[in-house]
Amino acid sequence: KIRTQIVWEQNIKDIIWRDIVSEKIRKQSEFLVEIGKIQQAGMLSEYVKQVELADATNREGHAAKVYFNALFGMDFTRSAENVTNAALNYGYSLLLSTFNRCVVANGYITQLGLFHDNVFNQFNLACDLMEPFRPLVDLKVKKMAFPFFEKEEKHEMVSLLKEEVTIGNRNEYLTNAIKIYTRSVFDALNDNDVSQIKFYRTNEL
Repeated sequence: KIRTQIVWEQNIKDIIWRDIVSEKIRKQSEFLVEIGKIQQAGMLSEYVKQVELADATNREGHAAKVYFNALFGMDFTRSAENVTNAALNYGYSLLLSTFNRCVVANGYITQLGLFHDNVFNQFNLACDLMEPFRPLVDLKVKKMAFPFFEKEEKHEMVSLLKEEVTIGNRNEYLTNAIKIYTRSVFDALNDNDVSQIKFYRTNEL
């Protein structure tokens, strides 16, 4: 499987990355609608339409600025040291570790990504795969509005993995949905068929 991973065609990787980015921005837009940020959600919907192969024009980056400012205020930056970023980073680390386990369980190595290509990052592939799931963390952090982030708040974030989403017309716990989605991406890569990818839907929307 690692030999197969090494020779995945660049074209299919670029197409899958385009679809992953599109899905991530689509989810961000949906969540902005849920909290009443209709104008910003509309901007993100337009970005989805503009995503090119391999996201060559970085719609992901443009969307992120609009999205986080809509969620947490115009002064918010991801580089600041505050409770919100501590909660986001913890939630993302939970996703990353879950995706890393899925990658390894499927027989592949985490270092070789589809898009991420940092020689100092041991988890490039998991970083790629987890992108559409990040908004689940964002919305939980927004809804919980943690005044501080300690042991109890961390337990609350861990509970996200037990929440249910819809994937393949079935309700699944998030951990199972991640397994199903991850396998579907590998199937798409190996069969050169992007239509095999299964994205989740939230049950609240």
